[in-house]
Amino acid sequence: MCGRYATTTNPGRLAAELDAVDETDLDDPDETVSYNVAPTSQVLTVVERHEHDHPDDDPRLRIRRMRWGLIPHWTKAAEPGVPAKGKPLFNARADKIVTAPSFRDSAKSKRCLVPMDGWYEWLVGPAPTGKGKAVKKPFFMSHADGSQIYMAGLWSVWRDRSKPDAQPLMSCTILTTDAVGELARIHDRMPLPMPREHWDAWLDPDHPAPAELLGGPAADEVANIVARPVSTLVNNVRNNGPELLVPDEEAGQTTLL
Repeated sequence: MCGRYATTTNPGRLAAELDAVDETDLDDPDETVSYNVAPTSQVLTVVERHEHDHPDDDPRLRIRRMRWGLIPHWTKAAEPGVPAKGKPLFNARADKIVTAPSFRDSAKSKRCLVPMDGWYEWLVGPAPTGKGKAVKKPFFMSHADGSQIYMAGLWSVWRDRSKPDAQPLMSCTILTTDAVGELARIHDRMPLPMPREHWDAWLDPDHPAPAELLGGPAADEVANIVARPVSTLVNNVRNNGPELLVPDEEAGQTTLL
């Protein structure tokens, strides 16, 4: 699974790097920078869409801000303008999205990328004394060179049908797959990275994604992703600063052996 990650880019930089349209309209672009992104946060996504007034034109990459935790379009309103609470759909199993009721509509034409510096996962170990609670040690998974990772995602648009003039709510989920290589030593699931050469097929709003893109990465495709132990400060979502990414020297390099 992927329930926490870090991102230090802002929509302007992302749009420039990808030659995309920045549709976030933020007064403070760095509002999106977070070292401890948690579900229900507003996050950056990359989508490919046609111009609303020119549907026959070629689609373009667009940077959009969405709620992390997908809200299916058919969700009922709990009160005017507020969707009813359901399962926290911040992750979706890649092998289930074309059949699962919550995701299959989005899987057809609303696929996205979720950019991140890396994600956190917790390795569960026995209590030091053999008694008491198990120890959960956080790790940060990222590219060895510090470059951005783009994870496959889905998105949805929710509207309160009783309020046609209300602002639509966009939300997203991150796809997960079986962990591979050394990453499987920490957790059996991982977010699904989408290599750049597959972006056109994955983001294409006019055609379904090839089934092979949902099969998960080969071990060599994630070989440049390294896992390093970090401070337990990340356990508290209120902690949010670069100190969360400082390697935990006390953990050493033996934790994955």
